[in-house]
Amino acid sequence: MSESVDRRTLLKGAAASAAAMNPLAEAFAAQSDGLQFDPPVPFTYDLFKSQARERAHGPYIAPSRPAPEILQKINYEEWGKIRYRDDFALFANGPGRYPVTFFHLGLFFQKAVRMHVVEGDMARQIIYEQSYFDMPANSPARDLPEGAGFAGLRVQEARDGLLDWRKNDWVAFLGAAYFRAIGELRQYGLSSRGIALDVAVADRPEEFPDFTDFYIDSAPDGDTMTLYALMEGPSIVGAFRFLMTRGKGVVMDIQAAMFTRAQVSRFGIAPLTSMYWFSETKKETAIDWRPEVHDSDGLAMWSGAGERLWRPLNNPPRIMVSAFLDNNPRGFGLLQRDRVFDHYLDGVFYDRRPSLWVEPLPGPSGEGWGKGSIQLCEIPTDDEIHDNVVAMWVPAEPVPAGAEVNLNYRLHWLANEPYPSKLAVVWATRLGRGGQPGQPRPKGVRKFMVEFLGGPLGELPFGVKPDLVVSTSRGTFGPYQLVEAVPDGVAGHWRAQFDLIVTGTDPVELRAFLKSGGETVTETWMFQYHPF
Repeated sequence: MSESVDRRTLLKGAAASAAAMNPLAEAFAAQSDGLQFDPPVPFTYDLFKSQARERAHGPYIAPSRPAPEILQKINYEEWGKIRYRDDFALFANGPGRYPVTFFHLGLFFQKAVRMHVVEGDMARQIIYEQSYFDMPANSPARDLPEGAGFAGLRVQEARDGLLDWRKNDWVAFLGAAYFRAIGELRQYGLSSRGIALDVAVADRPEEFPDFTDFYIDSAPDGDTMTLYALMEGPSIVGAFRFLMTRGKGVVMDIQAAMFTRAQVSRFGIAPLTSMYWFSETKKETAIDWRPEVHDSDGLAMWSGAGERLWRPLNNPPRIMVSAFLDNNPRGFGLLQRDRVFDHYLDGVFYDRRPSLWVEPLPGPSGEGWGKGSIQLCEIPTDDEIHDNVVAMWVPAEPVPAGAEVNLNYRLHWLANEPYPSKLAVVWATRLGRGGQPGQPRPKGVRKFMVEFLGGPLGELPFGVKPDLVVSTSRGTFGPYQLVEAVPDGVAGHWRAQFDLIVTGTDPVELRAFLKSGGETVTETWMFQYHPF
């Protein structure tokens, strides 16, 4: 008998002994036929945090990369042929409502991630077995060593739901500390991650910590599933708890305790990562056959003072970081407002991509996130395969080495904002040549057309026209400005247009909103214009 078989036999015996003493373990073992486990060890969230705190005082040890020469052969095509078998899904028959399946290692996901199942105040690690996966007979993955490990996990739809859980999942954790969920339109899109460290900092590279261990709670809790994750990188260790609820979209309540090994200049909290290539705002001639390509089209912000802001996304000529100062923000998010299929004409359904909203939650003493800024990093891209947009909260003061940061926040993966403004929203931003039709177009003049929709604009009396309030960081406005109802028969659909005269190539910061009767009736449009 081989050593590996002896080990499995011993582990089965240990599990059977534990089950005899623990009715919950016995019930779980009966529902997890086929999966192999290590013996149970104590686990609570407080213990988990204490272990993370202690770990931060020690040296960083990078995650295992088993047989890198073999992983190099498991390219995207080969990786796509490897499928986790449904009959080995965790909770395929209970007790959890949502089965869990696992991703295989490959060229783009080389770091082994340990998976554990929580049963009461104990946890057991799932042992990787090649037999859990269907793969071609000649797959390079068959040459990986025993116990190579998993790359990530995904949570399938409910066993008793309307959708076939074997074909539909709603949450995925895969790669570094990235994770994503579907929105109410049942489509994946942008991602979140545990932390963003030193994004676009000139004198140091960005650091990408990894989720190295996941602990999946087996206790059923209605539509909510609990997941714990250990995050580690050279500068940080974090203990996360995710309460993930499947409703019309997905809502995640996240509690995080993070411990720094080294000082971080740009400490990005609740980072959102998306893709924006081009839209109706600006598109190079014949760059692509589709009218628009983006996962998100704008950054929405709800300031601590109650102001509603909308910043359309850019594909800038160089890396740009914009900071929006605030104190205890009420929320922010990367949204996909344009839901018209004809604006994309693509079978990957950009019109269904989720919007993702961050809602800060009070700390133990009722405190908020304090002073800092919502920061937007935009990176040039020439294709849709690159995530080139990051939005995050950055505290006003750098986070030093040896710090402990405790956070509570909620992520809403929906079609729109969870707390819509009563004001009209920005519906589109369009750029064109300045001047007036039928007359010579002056050089160095750019026309802006900003559309607003809904809210108080839909209640204006006939003949009443709102006023435009617009400002710029540099340059001057042309004499021609116009506010008019969009002639599409949609109540409350208005547009404002103005010309900007500017020289040079430095970016220009613009702000605009509409007022009526002395009252603000729209959210504030903010735009970073790059003269071209």
